[in-house]
Amino acid sequence: MNETIFPFAALVAQEPLQQALLLAAVDPALGGVLVSGPRGTAKSTTARALAELLPDDQFVTLPLGASEEQLIGTLDIEAALRDGGVRFSPGLLAKAHQGVLYVDEVNLLPNQLVDQLLDVASSGVNMIERDGISHRHEARFVLIGTMNPEEGELRPQLLDRFGLAVELQNCFDAEKRREIVKARLAFDMEPAAFRSRFAGQQEALAQRIRHARAMLPNLEFDDAVHARVSELCIEARVDGLRADLVMLRAARALAALEEASAVDVEHVERVAESVLLHRRKEGHAPANDQRAEPGKEQRPQDSDEANFGYMPPEPVDIATVKNVRPLAAKKS
Repeated sequence: MNETIFPFAALVAQEPLQQALLLAAVDPALGGVLVSGPRGTAKSTTARALAELLPDDQFVTLPLGASEEQLIGTLDIEAALRDGGVRFSPGLLAKAHQGVLYVDEVNLLPNQLVDQLLDVASSGVNMIERDGISHRHEARFVLIGTMNPEEGELRPQLLDRFGLAVELQNCFDAEKRREIVKARLAFDMEPAAFRSRFAGQQEALAQRIRHARAMLPNLEFDDAVHARVSELCIEARVDGLRADLVMLRAARALAALEEASAVDVEHVERVAESVLLHRRKEGHAPANDQRAEPGKEQRPQDSDEANFGYMPPEPVDIATVKNVRPLAAKKS
């Protein structure tokens, strides 16, 4: 038992973040969770707490100054040429296998490293290639990236690669603030006693994750679920189909976590915001009552400027104009 870790079950006013992290723990192939918010909103505390619920209790941090070799590992080419075998030195991706890989201020990392992180997080496999020699190994982990939007944004292409996203806000509810502070003070004063109060809930959460992982292959999607996912993604005007796939996987993970017998539309509704938050194109989502009727042509909506001030054409009366005389030629 690590007495320095705040229990996941004791977190206060973090329900959206807790749900997103639990879904990623059930299905790491979702592609990771991006957590944005100001300083002091318990981003790192929550990430560390999640790792404790996983089978290997592994928590690996990627420092800002990490190199590509530190991340993916290295191959000893000289040994390969001399001995005919591959000598691999594992990187942080290998060390994070079956645990949590935490990246604080992910928006400040080089884009290439973020790209590699997201590739491995979604595929579960890390491949290293050098001078015609390659090595691959499993790297299934829950990727958690945090960022403060005031310090810079991620490129849209990288944002879309994160499976889920949660935006934290400063808490201005006096009662919740008191509850958060009291819990933290109690933990700091007597960590062991505080943790023992939540030991049962912690074990129950860990069991739920293990059981949900085993249930995933048995849960399927019916036509109603597919239809609702498509509808939500179209309304959000997302690019491509990644949002649809992630939403289906997230809904399935939630159903498994709750030991449901099937994935239903309610599960889709409850995960939709974390899937669409970082993918939604503001100002492009059509209202529900403005959907096109079957066979009716819609006006293209390529940009905000194209839509601004647009009104559908209406029929007008045609008046006959009589006695129109040509203008006289201008006299010189």
